[in-house]
Amino acid sequence: MPHSPQPPSSGGQRTALHRVVWLVALLNLAYFGVEFTVALAIGSVSLLADSIDFLEDASVNLLIFLALGWPPAARARVGMALAAILLVPALALLWALWHKLQLPVPPPPLPLSATGLGALVVNLACAMLLARYRHHAGSLTRAAFLSARNDALANVAIVLAGGATAWTDSVWPDVVVGLGIAAMNADAAREVWEAAREEHAASRA
Repeated sequence: MPHSPQPPSSGGQRTALHRVVWLVALLNLAYFGVEFTVALAIGSVSLLADSIDFLEDASVNLLIFLALGWPPAARARVGMALAAILLVPALALLWALWHKLQLPVPPPPLPLSATGLGALVVNLACAMLLARYRHHAGSLTRAAFLSARNDALANVAIVLAGGATAWTDSVWPDVVVGLGIAAMNADAAREVWEAAREEHAASRA
């Protein structure tokens, strides 16, 4: 049964939510730097897509931090903008994929899996922090929770891709996982867009 978007019920809860999204933004920004550096060093499509997704998550949570005190109609408009931001990693992946297929060299499996495992730890921590607030402030915190949840699933796939790369010495595990990350982000963007539209319609009723 779907939950109706709820604002934080008290000033204390609102302050706690502000602290959570600020912490999540900082964690995502920090690991973006780590994963982006490794992705460039080893030539990994999946890590590059996932690192840009960390940057997108940092942006989403920063926007949430700024917009939590806004009225529902304004929050809904920000939610629609966040849905568009969620598509950025998919577009970045297409660019990286094009270049990867021109020179199909598989990335080293050990740093691929190790970096994916680190990303999994960060995203699980973020998802746990955001879980209790995912039905507050409408589409905004829903966007953040969906991003963290989907990213954790993507990180498991990256770790497995490292093992598959070691086994096959092929570029395709990295490429396939990168495409999967793009697909999950597109689906998250759709869900956030629909939630934002519902919130916008409710604010006008």
